[in-house]
Amino acid sequence: MAIIPLAKLLGFATEEIALRCGSTVGSLLNATFGNAVELILGVVALDKGLIRVVQASVLGSILSNLLLVLGFCFLLGGAGRSEQSFNITAAQTSSSLLALTTLSLLVPAAFSATAETKEDAELGILNLSHGTALILLLVYILFLIFQLKTHSHLYEDEEDDEEQPTTTLSFSIITLIIVAGVVSLHAEFLVGAIEGVVDSWGIDETFVGIILLPIVGNAAEHVSSVTFAMKNKMNLSVGIAVSSSLQIGLLVTPVLVIAGWAIGQPMTLFFDDFETVILFSSVLIVNYLIQDGRSNWLEGVLLLSSYAIVSLAFYCHPTGTGGGGTGGGDSNLVAL
Repeated sequence: MAIIPLAKLLGFATEEIALRCGSTVGSLLNATFGNAVELILGVVALDKGLIRVVQASVLGSILSNLLLVLGFCFLLGGAGRSEQSFNITAAQTSSSLLALTTLSLLVPAAFSATAETKEDAELGILNLSHGTALILLLVYILFLIFQLKTHSHLYEDEEDDEEQPTTTLSFSIITLIIVAGVVSLHAEFLVGAIEGVVDSWGIDETFVGIILLPIVGNAAEHVSSVTFAMKNKMNLSVGIAVSSSLQIGLLVTPVLVIAGWAIGQPMTLFFDDFETVILFSSVLIVNYLIQDGRSNWLEGVLLLSSYAIVSLAFYCHPTGTGGGGTGGGDSNLVAL
C-alpha cells in the first residue's frame, strides 16, 4: 500500500517539473529515475551470472509499459471523452525508435536460426550484440539532442496550461530523486514477497520474471502515468510510458550488454523466437495506435487485451525457453 502515496509524490514532482520545463523533460526525468534503478539491479544480476534474469526484466518492462500502462492510460483517460490528443511528432519519432529497438532483437534471432553451427552462432551473436549495443547508445544520444535541442520546438506542448508550479525546480528534482530511491526499496520488498507466491502456487519463473516483476517493480511510475491520463495530460502520460520503453531498449539494454562485455558475462541481444515474436507484435500494434497522435478508450481496450493474451501465452508456455547469453539456460528469475 505504501506504493500508492509514493506514486502520488512521484506524479507531483513530475508535474511540477513539467510545468516549468515542459512535458518532454518531465516525462524524460520520470522515466530516467525509474530505469536507473532497473539498470543498477541489472548490473548486479549480471555480475552474478543471472543473464536470463536480466533479459526477462528488460523484455517484461518494455511489454508492460507499451501494452499495460499505455492501455490503462488510453482506457481511463478516454473514459467520458470522445478522444484525447498528444504530440504527433513525438509519437511518430517514438514509433520509428521502437521499430529500431525491435530490429536489434530480431537480427540476432535470425542470425541464430541461419547459422550453420551452434558455435558459429554463439560467437557471431556475441560480437553482433556488442556492435549493436554501441550503435543503439549512439542513436539514443542523438535522439536526446534532437528532442531537447535541435528540434525541441516540435515537442512543445500545444495546450495552454493555466496551472502554475507551486514549488521550485530544484525542490521538485530533489523530491523526484528521493521518491525514486524509496520506491526502489519498496519494490525490492514486493519482489521478495512474490518469491513466496511462486513457491506456494507453483507459477513458472519465466512468467514471474516477464509479467509480474515489471508490474510490481514499476508500480509507482505506472500509477503516475495513468493519473496524468485521467487529468487529460496525455503528453506527460504517453511520454512516461513510451519514453521508459525507449530508454530500456536504446539505453538500459545496450549498457547491460556492454557491462556484461566488461565483466566477462556473455549478455547478448538474443532472445528466443517466442519472445522475439511477442515483442515484434506488441511494438507493431502500439505503433499503429500512436502514430496519429490521438487515442480513445477502445484503443486502451485493444492494448490491454494484447497484454492479457501475452500474459496468457507466457503462463501457458513450457518452462525452459531459451535466449540468454551465448550459453542460454534457466536461472532463478526472482533473484532480482
